Amino acid sequence: MPRLLDNVCSELQRLPGIGRRTALRLAMHILKMDPEAADSLSESIKRFRHEIRYCASCNNLSDTDICPICSDTRRDHSTICVVEQVQDLLSIENTGQYHGVYHVLGGVISPMQGIGPSDLKIDLLADKLLTGQVREVIIAISTSVEGETTLFYLLNRLRAFPDVKVTTIARGIGFGDELEYVDELTITHALLNRREVDSGAR
Repeated sequence: MPRLLDNVCSELQRLPGIGRRTALRLAMHILKMDPEAADSLSESIKRFRHEIRYCASCNNLSDTDICPICSDTRRDHSTICVVEQVQDLLSIENTGQYHGVYHVLGGVISPMQGIGPSDLKIDLLADKLLTGQVREVIIAISTSVEGETTLFYLLNRLRAFPDVKVTTIARGIGFGDELEYVDELTITHALLNRREVDSGAR
């Protein structure tokens, strides 16, 4: 195999879910692309990696300091949907059924991977609640063991805000399912049938 082809395949294999054969197939596809299209792809990846930002308010990806969702005055800013990752936010947005704002934790608590509460954007969420403008927090995180651990921790933190209604999305989503892979209809039903969680503050 030519050295340049081997280098491209090795780099592509760094991506999740890309094995050697898939990397080779992608590399050959890139080789057959119009040179301008290949350059455009390369430039887009470079700009994305170096210029993308995280929203200072919700931790969503953005081209600016504040993402379009947080700056949209037509949305219900008194309702916050808490998700693990940006992919989960996009999955919920695709349903067209939710019109509040979001808060992206950036992961879940996982002692095995060395991820603790301080590694997530939980304090940023608490700061939002301190404004007194939030009426409901919807917790929409995966039903894995780590997700349940994170849910338990969040509920303990939210006890400090007794005036905030805390709900979770309905468990139509199976235990262990990753939210980003759940179909939009299931997410829609889970949102519409969310239930209130007793955080112990009442």
